[in-house]
Amino acid sequence: MGNHSSPDGERVRAVGMLSGGLDSTLALALMREQDIDVVGVNFSTGFCLTDHHQKVHREGTDPKKLRNGALKIGADFEVPVEIIDIADEYMNVVKYPRYGYGTHVNPCVDCRILMMTRAREFMEKIGAQFVFTGEVLSQRPKSQHRDALRTISIQSGLSDRLVRPLSARLLAPTWPERAGLLDREKLMGFHGRDRNPQFELARRFGIEEWEQPAGGCCFLTDANYAVKVFDMFEHTDRDTVTRDDMLLCKVGRHFRLDANAKVIVGRFPEEDAFLKNFGGARPRLSAVDHKGSLALLEGEVSPETLSRAARIAARYCAGKRDAEVRVRIDHAGTEQVLEVPPYQPEECEAWILR
Repeated sequence: MGNHSSPDGERVRAVGMLSGGLDSTLALALMREQDIDVVGVNFSTGFCLTDHHQKVHREGTDPKKLRNGALKIGADFEVPVEIIDIADEYMNVVKYPRYGYGTHVNPCVDCRILMMTRAREFMEKIGAQFVFTGEVLSQRPKSQHRDALRTISIQSGLSDRLVRPLSARLLAPTWPERAGLLDREKLMGFHGRDRNPQFELARRFGIEEWEQPAGGCCFLTDANYAVKVFDMFEHTDRDTVTRDDMLLCKVGRHFRLDANAKVIVGRFPEEDAFLKNFGGARPRLSAVDHKGSLALLEGEVSPETLSRAARIAARYCAGKRDAEVRVRIDHAGTEQVLEVPPYQPEECEAWILR
């Protein structure tokens, strides 16, 4: 193991971007191999699957889905990890990405710039010399091609103090390498989407367990979620979209009735509780005499839309085969009950967003 020191004789310190995935874990292992003092950072955006599983999890959910992978890796390597909440800032990135979206609603380049900027600020705060990540050249088409990596480095203000240990030998030497703080020959030259080099390196370090890749932890890369978000952007002024609005796109069945109204129906009790907690002032609909899912009406509240929403709520209750179902509507401190015929599946199939 190396013993690198900064020019003033102090041990070299770096900030590591840790997701809990294999790539960032390997980057951390490479830094520790060179005796770098590491402080990890993990960013809470509000769009992580792990965070969502913690809020909405059914009985029997795998406990691994509920843990923070970055904190686990930090514990395994005896590295402190700082959790930094960037959820409020991240909302604007999702709504108005300067560099556009990836395949779905993922603003990957803007996301990385924001995270690297906050990592740079943290680096300066603790007196570290550089930041490193687990990025691999050309692994992700939107944010990890050569030009994107360069853009992220520059726009974040890190420039050549941003090290990518897994692909370093394919990239221009960074300041820590030129200054002798890192041995470039001990860094990797990984490229593309083939994971076998990472698996081989993991075996070398004795790493046997890791979380899903960072992209696999992000709701914004999910096709079904993207459909719901883009539908919301199409029918709502983006300036008015809130974090709760974005959260509601994560759960339930979504029915776009028309340009002015949408219904969200929970799929299981934990989602019903989530809808109740984050539904705000939206009308809530539920069957009176039968077990069933909670439904929210979003947008226009008129007798016609309330009736249609009630029929959808009736469709997803135990009385869905009855001729009429009583549905309670709670809205603005008032309560009313409508007796409606449940929709048949084919009647509302075209409204489902997917």
